[in-house]
Amino acid sequence: MSERRRLRTTFEEVPELYERVRPLYPPELFDDLVAYGGLAAGARVLEIGCGTGQATLPLARRGFHVLCVELGERLATRARRYVAAFPGVEVVNAAFEEWEPGPGGVDGFDAVVAFTAFHWLDPEVRYEKPARLLRRDGTLAVAETQHVLPEGGEPFWTEVQEDYDAVVPSDENRPPPRPEEVGDLRAELEGSGRFGHVVMRRYLTDVTYSADEYLAVLDTYSGHRSMAPAERRRLYERIHRRIEAQPGGAVRKSYLFTLNLARRL
Repeated sequence: MSERRRLRTTFEEVPELYERVRPLYPPELFDDLVAYGGLAAGARVLEIGCGTGQATLPLARRGFHVLCVELGERLATRARRYVAAFPGVEVVNAAFEEWEPGPGGVDGFDAVVAFTAFHWLDPEVRYEKPARLLRRDGTLAVAETQHVLPEGGEPFWTEVQEDYDAVVPSDENRPPPRPEEVGDLRAELEGSGRFGHVVMRRYLTDVTYSADEYLAVLDTYSGHRSMAPAERRRLYERIHRRIEAQPGGAVRKSYLFTLNLARRL
C-alpha cells in the first residue's frame, strides 16, 4: 500500500471528532460552485470522499441529487445519518478508484466535486475518471483547505515549530505559507487535456481555539494520527502548554479555502 493510501485511511479512526471539529466550508464557496456550473435543483452531483457529510449537506439543501463515494465505512455511516433527511442523497462505501456506477447507474453527472479529498486520489485516475463520469461541459470542483499565516498573523505559528523540532525533527517543520503562496490546479487541469475554462476562488477565515480545542483538531490530521503514540503525546503536551501561555489561553488560526473549477471538454 502506498503512503498516500495508508494515510487517507486514518480519518476512519475518528469520524465523530472529524465531524465535530473540522471547520465548515464558507457558504460563498457553494454559491460560486452553483453559479459556475449553472446548477439548478435536481442537478446530479457526484461527491468524491464525502467524509462525514460536511459539504454534502449544503449540496443537498440546494435540491441536488448527490451520490457520495466514501472510502471509510464509519465515515460513510456517519454521513448517512448526517443527511438522512434528504432522500436525494446516497452514500456508497467504496474507494473511488475502484467504484463504478454499475449497470443502470447514473453517469453523465452535472458536477463531480471533492472537498479536501482530491489530493488523496491515485494520480492515474485523478482527472481521467471524473472526466469520464461527467457530461460534456459538466463541472469539476475541487475544494481544499490550507492553514496559512497572513501578514500580521500570530507569531505562535512560527514559535510552535520549536515543539515539532524537539519531538519529531524534520525538514518539513516550517510555519504555514502566506495566503498568496498557495497555488492552484490550473496547470494540472489544463495539462490533463480533459478540462478547460479553469477558475479559482479563495476564501480566508479565522477560527480561535483553546488548547483543548486545537489539539482535537490536530487529532484529525493524518500526519499527526500516524505518529507513534508516545511522540504524539509529548508533542501535544508541549503545544497545550504553549497555547495556555498565550493571551487568553487561545490561538487564532487562519484557514484558506480554495475552490478550483473547470469544465469537461
